[in-house]
Amino acid sequence: MSGPFSQDDTRLSPSEMWEQEQAGNNGPRAAPLHRFRQAMEEGKLLPLSGLSGPMPLVIAIMVALTVIAAAGGLALKNVAGAASNQLSGGVTVQIVEAAPGARADQAEASVAVLRAMSGVTTVRLVPDGEVDALIEPWLGSAGDDSDAVPVPALIDAQLEGNVTPKRVAELAAQVHRVAPEARVDAQASWLKPVFGAIESLQWLAAALIVLLAGAMAAAVLLAARTALGNHRTTIEIVHMLGGTDAQVARIVQRAIGVDAAVGGAVGLGIAGLVILFLGTRFASLDAGIVAGGALHFGDWLILALIPIAGVALAMLTARLSVLSALRSML
Repeated sequence: MSGPFSQDDTRLSPSEMWEQEQAGNNGPRAAPLHRFRQAMEEGKLLPLSGLSGPMPLVIAIMVALTVIAAAGGLALKNVAGAASNQLSGGVTVQIVEAAPGARADQAEASVAVLRAMSGVTTVRLVPDGEVDALIEPWLGSAGDDSDAVPVPALIDAQLEGNVTPKRVAELAAQVHRVAPEARVDAQASWLKPVFGAIESLQWLAAALIVLLAGAMAAAVLLAARTALGNHRTTIEIVHMLGGTDAQVARIVQRAIGVDAAVGGAVGLGIAGLVILFLGTRFASLDAGIVAGGALHFGDWLILALIPIAGVALAMLTARLSVLSALRSML
């Protein structure tokens, strides 16, 4: 075995140390046994550096994918929260009237009714130009045929607190006195399908994180078992010389921890670059609901903790798997 226990005039191999201890040799060459046990405590006995070969690369890929999945879930949470806050007290009134003159009169009367109601903080009649811009992607430019397809007049109102079905019914009852065909809707109700889709995507991100953590644990388990198999003879001699299962497990755990730390740092760096690139691409869309998904300081802190959690998971998995394997091996 290579390392600090190569055989020469002053050092003994583990097998010779075992023979010397069994023979009760307390002469000048008994010192190597003490050095052996000291090296065992320091974790320098088993040559396990780079024990798993591509393990740092595997962990880097796992950590990068986990960080990206977590960032996606956090961004979706921010999007849903921002949209919910903006629309929590919003109400939209549509004046559905074919005649332009009657539609304009009913819209003005509805604005007056809403402003007179308690609990209504702001009321705004959406200009026709904004309405035309909203429907242009579907109906094209109105131009001279603006009366060919009657477009409802829109009124945006903001209420104090959240909008409940009871409050919507009260507003509708008041507005119908001056605009019988008016439709009153809570703005948040329009985005219920969107919120449902966002929640599903968040659960998908959580499932991916769990699967990636399981894959990392499986890779560590395989690497630890392979290391034990490759060094079985040395481990048997270590036990003969008084080494314990916990000491062997600590050596493997330390080696796995180094691999996991290196891989986690690389994975975090790769994921950070990907997240920043995607963030700039989405920011260029200049869409209100997408802009609410920007990651905050707390989100970045959570992402930074993922590699640390990965190192802890790898070391715990290595220790438990080695202890279990040693109990059945020896």
